[in-house]
Amino acid sequence: MASTSRRGFIKSLGIGGTAAAVLPHIGSALPADDKPEKTATNIKDAFKVPRSEKSLPGRYPGSVVEVEDPGSVADGIAVAKRAEKMLERAMLSLTGAKSISEAWLQFVSPDDVIGLKVNPVAGKLLSTNPVVVDAVIAQLESAGVPRKNIMIWDRREFQLHEAGFTPERYPGIQIRGTECKDENGSFRDANGRLYSEDRINKDWYYWADCEDSYDDETLPYMVNEGKYSYFSSIVTDEVTKIINMPILKNAGSSVTLCLKNLAYGAVTNTGRLHKPLWAETCAEVPCFAPLRDKVVLNIVDGLIGCYHGGPGANPQFILPYHRLLVGSDPVAVDRIGLDIVTDKRIEMKLQKEPSQRAAGFMKLAEEYQIGIANPDRINHTRIEIS
Repeated sequence: MASTSRRGFIKSLGIGGTAAAVLPHIGSALPADDKPEKTATNIKDAFKVPRSEKSLPGRYPGSVVEVEDPGSVADGIAVAKRAEKMLERAMLSLTGAKSISEAWLQFVSPDDVIGLKVNPVAGKLLSTNPVVVDAVIAQLESAGVPRKNIMIWDRREFQLHEAGFTPERYPGIQIRGTECKDENGSFRDANGRLYSEDRINKDWYYWADCEDSYDDETLPYMVNEGKYSYFSSIVTDEVTKIINMPILKNAGSSVTLCLKNLAYGAVTNTGRLHKPLWAETCAEVPCFAPLRDKVVLNIVDGLIGCYHGGPGANPQFILPYHRLLVGSDPVAVDRIGLDIVTDKRIEMKLQKEPSQRAAGFMKLAEEYQIGIANPDRINHTRIEIS
């Protein structure tokens, strides 16, 4: 069993400065090249739970709407009104609905508790943009969803706050994370027990035949050691529908979009999974019912993203893509996002051609029938707003 300290883990990744501060424990973006044999997991357990008609890839398999608006970012700042219009155009195009409320009611009802799965891991520089979250909330409200039934969530509650997702910024909206601190900044109660232990459901887990041990500083970011990664009670017990809202950014020559945002955001003890099982984790964790049966929509925030240096925030590689990608199928959305990022990387001479490995986890997810990775089978609609 390997042993990991927070400092050692970050040093091994070459992460420093601001990125180290906002990425307390994040691993390699791609699976290892030379794995001697496949590491066993409990993926077969996921298939024991019957699928429903609402299971991934959702209502519109293989359909992705890409909306581009050059005016959506001005002087490096996302423009709220433009973002809301982009989202409206995407939703109407995807659904064929006559009104925005009708479009949203294809995915949610006013009685649902809706979790907006954002990505705050890179801080304010490169997190899901609040203007996109604002647009989603406004349109949900227009469909009759009360604010008290909306939750902004991620693994780490304190990172949500650091990225600007606070109760003050979002009155009436729940702000919740699995890993959390008290008002004094402590991860532990008076008895030394992690508060986060009350926010996981041990009846739901991703088991993999690999493990790691963590020092006292790192453990609160992982919750537990061993071969089990437990699902957050946010996804198992608290929300009834999930809207997945990652950022358009690279991870090496691949991307960290819909599948990664779900897989590594919904379970504990992920440090052990990066090197041996990055691709498998991205493809397999979303196959379990708490994600497979609750994720109804994926909205990639591509107003501002990155093409290199991800998933951390490296300012020299951050740029406005001026885009939103929307679809019920997380695999298809990831595949289109990969093309966008790859084109930029080739333009910037970071690679000469598309990586053959970059879409590996998407192809695996397609085998598991939670989405479509084959570009020839994806219905890609492009909308340009001038």
